[in-house]
Amino acid sequence: QLQAFGGGLVQAGGSLRLSCAASGRTFGNYKMGWFRQAPGKEREFVAQISWSYGTTDYADFVKGRFTVSRDNTKNTVYLQMNSLKPEDTAVYYCAATSRYILRINVDVIDYWGKGTQVTVSS
Repeated sequence: QLQAFGGGLVQAGGSLRLSCAASGRTFGNYKMGWFRQAPGKEREFVAQISWSYGTTDYADFVKGRFTVSRDNTKNTVYLQMNSLKPEDTAVYYCAATSRYILRINVDVIDYWGKGTQVTVSS
């Protein structure tokens, strides 16, 4: 029901845009999130957006570089990643939760998409 794509290999300082296509149900009352997991590390929050209101929140380490957005007509959420750094290398996951929570975390996710690999070379 969630399909993430758009990852790839990019040089440091470059950009990528990830997409998360939602299908099979209505996510109008959900918060949509992006998480990432680097090898040997726990999955961590990156960004979120309210599908209904479009309000956003970001982890401190991506503020000013990443932008999350959604296109209701396409049922798709995006993560525009600019000024990428080698430490951004990870598998990126999109997720959805129906919980009323200020900032989503891995424990409240109802739906996970398959991850997409992002590799940033130095």
